Amino acid sequence: MGATTSNGNVADMTRGQWERWADALLLAVRPYFTPGHARLELPGPTSSYGSDSDGLEGFARTFLLAGFRLAGASRATDVDVQDPYAMADWYRVGLVSGTTPGGQEAWPTLSDCAQAKVEAASIALILDMTRPLIWERLAPTEKRNVIAWLAPAVGDDSYPRCNWLWFRVIVETFLRSVGGPWSETDIRADLAEHDSYYRGHGWFSDGPERSFDYYVGWAMHLYPILWARMSGASDFAAERGQTDVKRLERYLEDFVTLIGGDGAPLFQGRSLIYRFAAAAPLWVGAIAGVENLEMGLLRHGASAIVDYFRRHGVPDEQGLLTLGWFAPWEPMRQSYSGAGSPYWASKGALGLALPGDHPVWTSQECPLPVEVGNVLRAVDAPGWIVSATSNDGIVRVINHGTDHAREGDSVADSPLYARIGYSTVTTPCLDVEAETNPLEMSAALLDASGDASHRAGMVRLAIGVTDGVGYAASRAQSHWVKPDSHQQGHGSGAVGRMTYAGMMTVVSLVHAEWELRLVRVDRPSERVVAMRVGGWALTGDGPESRASAREASVSLSGLSCRVVAADGIACDPMIYERTDASPLPGVTTVPVISAAVVPGTWRAFAICLAGEAAADAGRVPVVDSLVEDGEDLVAVVTWPSLGKVVTRCPVVVPQLTAG
Repeated sequence: MGATTSNGNVADMTRGQWERWADALLLAVRPYFTPGHARLELPGPTSSYGSDSDGLEGFARTFLLAGFRLAGASRATDVDVQDPYAMADWYRVGLVSGTTPGGQEAWPTLSDCAQAKVEAASIALILDMTRPLIWERLAPTEKRNVIAWLAPAVGDDSYPRCNWLWFRVIVETFLRSVGGPWSETDIRADLAEHDSYYRGHGWFSDGPERSFDYYVGWAMHLYPILWARMSGASDFAAERGQTDVKRLERYLEDFVTLIGGDGAPLFQGRSLIYRFAAAAPLWVGAIAGVENLEMGLLRHGASAIVDYFRRHGVPDEQGLLTLGWFAPWEPMRQSYSGAGSPYWASKGALGLALPGDHPVWTSQECPLPVEVGNVLRAVDAPGWIVSATSNDGIVRVINHGTDHAREGDSVADSPLYARIGYSTVTTPCLDVEAETNPLEMSAALLDASGDASHRAGMVRLAIGVTDGVGYAASRAQSHWVKPDSHQQGHGSGAVGRMTYAGMMTVVSLVHAEWELRLVRVDRPSERVVAMRVGGWALTGDGPESRASAREASVSLSGLSCRVVAADGIACDPMIYERTDASPLPGVTTVPVISAAVVPGTWRAFAICLAGEAAADAGRVPVVDSLVEDGEDLVAVVTWPSLGKVVTRCPVVVPQLTAG
């Protein structure tokens, strides 16, 4: 992960290259299948669900990739020619072995193993998508066994209230189409639940919390579009009309701006071990026939993402996907992740389900937004300001609305959700200390022992773009958290005993490489001794860092980060180093500034993330004035490449109650 120019470095893959890449992934795992092909037992750690579940997971997730490959070739007259590695037969044998009651390789049941509910949906989806190639070649007894294995989904209300609701919908829709049990009540309830998570402008949360991440695209948009094309869904889908397609269209307008000039996905949110599954919504857009984006852009974006990982050694030398980003890295693994989990990356190859004459394959490629020019965009639902610069290909997100929590919660900040910034060239710190001590891209209150406060549960105040400057604001009842000994580890911040620290209002003004972070503290606790503002975390070997009277900066591998006290008031710049804090190799270095807290007073800090080609990284935004005018904070700022701009940002600061 490093800076790169935004043109000329990303390889657009032809359909033939995609096919060869998919075949190589599928052939690499074959030696690890059990004799009856029902379980894929890859080397690596075991998930919290156990090895039996992990074996099923490996089967189901590679079955996705094989199914997409088969579906796209199934229009050929001679299917065998289009299936040179006998993928259909291989997985048909495994399906029979896994669903034979009492069989040596029988899969865990949906009633006994929660993870089986996830994998059952992949199996049902591909059986429907490749119906003539696998399902219709099963014997009657084999079909009954498959139906019996899937049937416990019906009426099971224990599915978590998040993207998991689609696993029940997919399974029951397939069962309906093959004469199995199903429940109209279940399907209608789950569709209604799905719709309740819609947050506008094309965006869903993954459940009732402010959980905005890649699950929006590779689950909440993927499943509705694929489900609508299943044999048992036509009447339900007709009732929804074009709703799901229009929501997808709007989402993709934002999503394509989040892909870096080198094809890197934004490093934010949980389950990042699925890597190029990030490409899934692009292919879903092609399947849905979206009209607002060029087919060549959808293909190019997907190719760029896969090519990014290929250039960084994914898959590994054995052709396998590992539990990490580039190489294996244990802290990225959630408790539910086993050795087969990364193969949900198969979703990123969904385009193979489309035939070779589909426009997504025949259209001329189109560049990503960051390859065309700078991007400055407000994404309302997650509370993000997107700032991408074409000269270095970096995409930055400044976050004032996502924390994997609810407004008013008092949990710790999740490093993958609650930081103020995420990018395509950096990762947040993900070591143990990061869970309890926010450092990079943070604004925190410190006590005498150096413990930092958290902002999860914040209140959103404003977001928008005007006159070339993005603005976003939030207010948090900052709090210290002493975590409980046991945590669930599924993305949310740690829970524990909360202690009030102070009311903190943060405003971010954004242009190109720079964020101007304005911080005000009201009613601080007596424990507060200082505030700390953190910059971007850079990871690599041999960083050059320095701390002067009003600035802390780090440079390495073609990237630089600066944190500058833009108001000229006395401060304490520092450089923090952490080892093994990132899936990227090397030492993670974070420039920060600590400053005294003056209640009710705005402080200004300029934070830059730039590549070598950034022309304005050396010049700092100048704060000419900060004035509260009614409900607004009015900032007059002279930006390096923009000149003097007046920005009004609503920051209602009502009477606050401590504690």
